[in-house]
Amino acid sequence: MSRLPFTLDQESSGSKARAATFRTLHGEVQTPVFMPVGTQATVKSQTVETLKAAGSSVLLANTYHLLLRPGPAVFKKFGGIHRFMNWDRPVLTDSGGFQIFSLPSERSMNEDGARFKSYVDGTNHLLSPESSIEMQKTIGSDIMMVLDQCIPSTAPYVQAEAAMNLTHRWAERSLRARGDSPQALFGIVQGACHHDLRKKSAAFLRSLPFDGLAIGGLAVGETHEQRYEFTGLVTDHLPKNLPRYLMGVGTPIDILEAVHRGVDMFDCIIPSQLAQRGTAFTSHGKLHFRRSVYKLQEEPLDAACDCHTCKTYSRAYLHHLVKADEGLGWHLLGIHNIAFYHRLMREIRASILQGDFLAYYEKKRFELVREDEDNPSVHPKKLRIARPRHLGDYEIVTSTKGFSSIRQLSSGEIMHSVSAPSDEAQRLYVDQSCLASRLLKTETSSDELVIWDVGLGAASNAMAAIHCFEQQFSVVGADALRLLRLVSFECDLDPLKLAANDAGRFPHLRHGAPYQLLETGHWRHASGLLAWELLNGDFLDFLESSPVPDLIYYDPFSAKTDAGLWTPAVFARIFNHCRPKAAELYTYSASTAVRVALLSSGFFVGAGVGTGPKADTTLAFSTARGAAGHPSSPCLLGADWLARWRRSGSQFPAGLPDAGKPAFEKQIERHPQFLTPPIARK
Repeated sequence: MSRLPFTLDQESSGSKARAATFRTLHGEVQTPVFMPVGTQATVKSQTVETLKAAGSSVLLANTYHLLLRPGPAVFKKFGGIHRFMNWDRPVLTDSGGFQIFSLPSERSMNEDGARFKSYVDGTNHLLSPESSIEMQKTIGSDIMMVLDQCIPSTAPYVQAEAAMNLTHRWAERSLRARGDSPQALFGIVQGACHHDLRKKSAAFLRSLPFDGLAIGGLAVGETHEQRYEFTGLVTDHLPKNLPRYLMGVGTPIDILEAVHRGVDMFDCIIPSQLAQRGTAFTSHGKLHFRRSVYKLQEEPLDAACDCHTCKTYSRAYLHHLVKADEGLGWHLLGIHNIAFYHRLMREIRASILQGDFLAYYEKKRFELVREDEDNPSVHPKKLRIARPRHLGDYEIVTSTKGFSSIRQLSSGEIMHSVSAPSDEAQRLYVDQSCLASRLLKTETSSDELVIWDVGLGAASNAMAAIHCFEQQFSVVGADALRLLRLVSFECDLDPLKLAANDAGRFPHLRHGAPYQLLETGHWRHASGLLAWELLNGDFLDFLESSPVPDLIYYDPFSAKTDAGLWTPAVFARIFNHCRPKAAELYTYSASTAVRVALLSSGFFVGAGVGTGPKADTTLAFSTARGAAGHPSSPCLLGADWLARWRRSGSQFPAGLPDAGKPAFEKQIERHPQFLTPPIARK
């Protein structure tokens, strides 16, 4: 029976993220959880009061250091670490294996254990599995760790295998040494960056009566990609009914990625270590308080944080403390950093319990790697140069309403000039196409849903579709959703690159997807249910070879700037490619020329919702049944529009000879939507 009662509260759909609860000798712990590192029975620069106020529920202490100072006699005198440091919540003790690994010139290792010289008084010690457990029992920690042989994660196979096998033998000895102690004990999976060794180690340790299992030997030389890969590999082979602990990790983004791969527990010195250097994690990005940009700033460190530091002190004061190397600066930034980590863990847990972790994950993947977006740092040689506001033929413009858009310099045309880009994308494309309901599986619609995003621009329409998917995913779960394939067409990526470089002005780009799309041309949602691909080049070159769409978000520059994409010939090609599927096309243009071009191509055309100064926009259907079955019952053009068309100066396509006009006129007037009983007309 486990000495650490464990309950799995919720697993995330489409991810291995999980929320759990376990009970220790000194209280309950909710996961995912971050454990501040109190190596020597103290978290550097903090008191137990500030740790509790920041939200700490578990602390980590180190057997190696506490063995050397203050020594076992002190813990026996005080009855353990809790009374000694006045901490009444759980404590996890590391075995000391990593610290011994960090002293290669002053230790020797064999089957018995590790012999090393004390950095305190020069005496020689043997740390064996038995003595490590005995010391941890004396410390009185709630969770003990087995002694393991830690080696570089990039170690060659033979060395990694030997260290793994030694760790396994020491694990069995540690279990025997624990005896009937009520303290929990975790095994440690080793195997460096070798797939079969990691699987073998996990299989061996899960067969033993441990109360939890840890992943060791990472964050010691491998790349971030390797760390994520091997974390996910190991959790795939760990039991669900035990807590999983990734040792020594790490940065906020590393923690988020590890939670996504099924890890429950974390520790790292980074919050305290970076605070000592004058660095703070915030909702604005990472702030480095040695920079003079903060010297006169009166605002709090982080407006989104309610920790003691943020409620009490200005950035200017924190900058002064850091520059003067005052210990109070370390203390105050440490309070904030630890509070930031705990708030991150609470948010992650809440998103898992609410079923929307994947949306949270995609948003935070971008946010957690930012530097200070309000006060960006640049290379000293470019100190006087502001962030570029233009790229190629495009520039960023900010409206009097406060939102930013992209303007093409050569034409003067602005993408989303009246409404915020994300608002217009939501109203005109996502809401009008009823995308949220279209994503749901039904008896008649369970296959893949394909969206064409013609005119990627700054990705406002594509990201609106992605956000809609993520919202539905969080509400109904993976089993209720169709596969979504989003295909974006764009011949010039400068608008997206420009906006992505200044995402503070473009909130819809605060997501990992557009950055990966720019880098690789592809992005896939973590659930596997949404794939986004970029076709970079002329839309007309890709048209017939692209998957037949269900929905078309048609958003290139206007006919004035991009005339070649608004002709009857182009719409005819789209119409013919969509047959026999009931495809739908949505566009911002309400011009007579565009509508007549769509009608002449065979589309059934209606008036769409208004945006900004436009009374209406345009939507078109490749079949009559598509218009009749649309969830919003759209209004098709009727006799009134036909009468206006006859009087219009845009009655005929540009370049149509006079001899062809009578036939074209008959083609429009005899369109089925004007001859059949009206579905709904305007």
